[in-house]
Amino acid sequence: MNPYTPAGVNEPIVHRHWLADAAPKAAPAVATSTVLILARIWNAHGAQHSIGDATVMSVLAVGAAFAGRALATGENGDSTAASIGFTAAGTLATAGVAAYSDGLPLPLLLWSVATVLSYVLVFRQARAERRERIAYERATQARRETQHHVETVEVIRARAQVETAREGAAYANALTAAMTARAALPGYDPAVVTAAGRPEIASGSPTGL
Repeated sequence: MNPYTPAGVNEPIVHRHWLADAAPKAAPAVATSTVLILARIWNAHGAQHSIGDATVMSVLAVGAAFAGRALATGENGDSTAASIGFTAAGTLATAGVAAYSDGLPLPLLLWSVATVLSYVLVFRQARAERRERIAYERATQARRETQHHVETVEVIRARAQVETAREGAAYANALTAAMTARAALPGYDPAVVTAAGRPEIASGSPTGL
C-alpha cells in the first residue's frame, strides 16, 4: 500500500440490490397483514365466538407477556429476548381478537395500531443502528488517518536516514581520496605535518593511511 494514497481509495464499491433496501421497510406491514389474514381464515373455520379458542389465545398471550417481563427484569435479562416475548404476546392477542370478532372493523383497527407500532419500533432500532454505524465508521476513519500519518512520518524518517548515510559515505570517500592524493604529492612528510601541530593519522584509521 502506498503510504501517500488516501485511506479508503482502494476499497471496493458495493451496490446493494433494491430488494435488500425495501425488505426491512415492508417487513412490519407484511407481518401484521399475515397475522390478520390468518386470523380471519381461522375465524371463517370456526374460531368466531369460540370460547375455547379465545381462551387458548388468551393464555398464550399472557404467558408470552410474563415471559417477556421475566426476561426483561431478571438478573440475566436480555433485551432482545424480552422484545421477542412482548412481540409474541401482542401478536397472539391481536390474532385472538381478530379471529374471535364479528366483521372487520375491530380487526382492521388492531391491524392499523399494530402496524404503526411496528414501524415506530423499527424506526427506533434503525436509527440506533445508524448511529452506531456512523460512530464506528468515524472511529475507523480516525484510526486509518492516524495509521496513514504514522506511516508517512516513518517513510520520511527512513528516507532522511538513507540520505544522511549516503552523504556520510560520499564525504568519507571524498576525504579518503583527498588524503590519498595529498600523500602522493612529492615531498610530503607526515612527521612535518604532525610537528606543525596537526593530529597524526593512525595506521589503523578507517582511511587506511
